[in-house]
Amino acid sequence: MTLLEKILSRPMPLAVLMGVTFTEAEPDKVVATMVVREDLCTISYSIHGGAVMALADCVGAAGTMINLSAEAKGTTTVESKTNFIGGAKAGSTVTATSTPIHKGRRTQVWQTRLVADDGRLVAVVTQTQLVL
Repeated sequence: MTLLEKILSRPMPLAVLMGVTFTEAEPDKVVATMVVREDLCTISYSIHGGAVMALADCVGAAGTMINLSAEAKGTTTVESKTNFIGGAKAGSTVTATSTPIHKGRRTQVWQTRLVADDGRLVAVVTQTQLVL
C-alpha cells in the first residue's frame, strides 16, 4: 500500500465534509486540494479562517499519521499557529502542501502552505502533533 493509499484508507470525517482531496503523500510531503465552497466562506465569499486552519490541520495530521511507528496508537494536534496572508474566493481551489520541520518520537511539527489556484499565498500554518 502506498502512503497516499494509507491516507485514503482512513478518511478523516472533517476532511470528507470539507471536500479535501489528498493528491500526494511521501514521508516528507503531503499535498491536498480543496474547492472553496460558499459554505466555507465569510460573508464576502472569501475562504473562512477556520476553513484554512481545518484544511491545514487535516494535511499536517495526515503527514504525521504516515510517519508513525508501529507502536504508536495515533496522533492529535496539541498546538497550531496560522499566519493569514491572503484570501481565496468561492469557486477557487486551494492547495495545501505540508512538510515536516521535526519528526521525533513523541512529537512532530509540520508546516503547511496554502496557495490559491492563481498562485497567491493564502496562509502558512505550523502545527505540533503529539504521537499517542
